[in-house]
Amino acid sequence: MLTKRQNFLETIRGGNPDRFVKQFEPFSLLFGGPVARASKVPARGETVKNAWGVTIQFPEHVPGPFPLHDEEHKLVKDITAWKDVVKAPRVDYPDGDWSDIRDMAAAVDRNEYFATILIAPGVFEQLHYFMGMEDCLLSFYTEPEAIKELIDYVVDYELAYSERLIKHTRADALLHHDDWGSQLSSFFSPEMFAEFIVPAYKKIYGFYKANGVEVIVHHSDSYAANLVPQMIEIGIDVFQGCLTSNNVPELVKKYGGQISFMGDINNGVVDIEGWTPELIEREVERACRTCGKLYFIPCLATGGPGSVYPGVYQAVSEAVDKVSKLLF
Repeated sequence: MLTKRQNFLETIRGGNPDRFVKQFEPFSLLFGGPVARASKVPARGETVKNAWGVTIQFPEHVPGPFPLHDEEHKLVKDITAWKDVVKAPRVDYPDGDWSDIRDMAAAVDRNEYFATILIAPGVFEQLHYFMGMEDCLLSFYTEPEAIKELIDYVVDYELAYSERLIKHTRADALLHHDDWGSQLSSFFSPEMFAEFIVPAYKKIYGFYKANGVEVIVHHSDSYAANLVPQMIEIGIDVFQGCLTSNNVPELVKKYGGQISFMGDINNGVVDIEGWTPELIEREVERACRTCGKLYFIPCLATGGPGSVYPGVYQAVSEAVDKVSKLLF
């Protein structure tokens, strides 16, 4: 029987997997380090200001935290004056301050798992965290040079942070968040994506690949089928979070061998109040049968091992086991 890591590699390389990969099972996520500790994340019911100066709220009635963008709390109110208010957090901590994440990485069995860096939010998400979605997207049209300068600033910060993470963990996989669309469409045309976002990620993902990171998993729980050619160009190995609106079986057929797809099980369908094992088994079997055994990993669209409603993530993994016994 292949290890989780081996089975994953066989799947994304068009080899001979002996079962479906169960969601995030090959990835041992690494947490800690001084930068992460300094970046405040609100618990449910809390409001905090993070290390960038962005005010983030986590109301009781929603699945996750999100920035406040009213006039009082919006960080960037004039994109042409972003340098006055956007200050990157510190990354130059002494080596001793990284001991927790370094020890976590050292404990990973790398025959079974990938030691995996998690980066969130990504470049575009960081931009709209600063100013709100509407102002951000309008700025791509009205002040393209200012947006490009701010993108470069965010990229430089991420590269400096990533250099420290790689130094202290010797990670061999990256899970990188950056939502590039809604459920039905991308936020960008492919042409605008190529102009603004592709150069940023060529730098980031090129840096990771050049420094020993074998697998790059990009999370965007959205429609982004029209951006897949650019995903391949910037070095993404797995598009994670691909909703059913992407027509994932068609993407596998068209692009399998160049990129793999992880998702096709919408949280909005199964991660719901009153979920049942029967509902989950039906959705998992549909995804596995239609997408096939290669270049596809059945997974909830959420960006990590977990679910909004308790038990859903585990039930999906158990359903994947059942389908593997049917189809392998």
